[in-house]
Amino acid sequence: MDRITDKPYAPPHRHHTHRHLAHTHPSRPIVLVDNTFLSPFYSSPLLLGADVVLHSLTKYINGHSDVVMGALILPESNALLADKLRFLQNAIGAVPSAYDSWLPQRGAKTLHLRMKQHGINALAIAKALESAEGVEEVIYPGLPGKTEASRRKNELAWSVLSTSARKFIGAEEGDRVPADGFPFSGMISFRIRGGREEADRFLTSTRLFTLAESLGGVESLAEHPAQITHGSIPPAERALLGIGDNLVWLSVGVEETEDLVEDVLQAVSAATGSRL
Repeated sequence: MDRITDKPYAPPHRHHTHRHLAHTHPSRPIVLVDNTFLSPFYSSPLLLGADVVLHSLTKYINGHSDVVMGALILPESNALLADKLRFLQNAIGAVPSAYDSWLPQRGAKTLHLRMKQHGINALAIAKALESAEGVEEVIYPGLPGKTEASRRKNELAWSVLSTSARKFIGAEEGDRVPADGFPFSGMISFRIRGGREEADRFLTSTRLFTLAESLGGVESLAEHPAQITHGSIPPAERALLGIGDNLVWLSVGVEETEDLVEDVLQAVSAATGSRL
């Protein structure tokens, strides 16, 4: 079965191109979107034409870092595919327990509250990092950034916002992209000035951000992908993916905004010797 898989953080216009190609190609491949990083609060891929939406429920939907689970969401028009997937789930044995099923249900009840704070905190941190001497680049689609590529990603992010996210931001239909950015989930990547040594020093200097290989929980986490999630990938391949030794990932939690901004800036200063 052919499929096209995409993520909301992909380059501008790729989603629309993929959807158009998929829906007009004779083989009619399935368009699957991984919406884990945004959650249903910030984006609704099914309303944008996706056939299937994938979520790691472990992350934002559960939100409390205490379950391992995933989900595929399909519209009623894809009932035949849904039946096939249910058969495979049952045959493979990937059936969660009643308690595990309850945990994401509990998390979903506060999803809208948590995602608002994740977004507010992440936008504030991204802005602070952009102005920090010890930072080379900040990657956060909610900010226009300093390059043409980042500006286009910012426009794409604005175009895929869900109705609930637009209401939260206070955006009306037809409004232009805010020049000072907007909340767009809680994930930030940034390149610290230096290399692995400076990245390691940053990760050991934070007080509120915990070094961990996860994301999407209420607590703030930080990670060095070159050594952790992508450590088994050869350096040359990592470079092609843009994952250098100075790249740091932040999963921004729901703690007090001012405390998180202060923590990140003091850690950057400690790691690079730059001024606060």
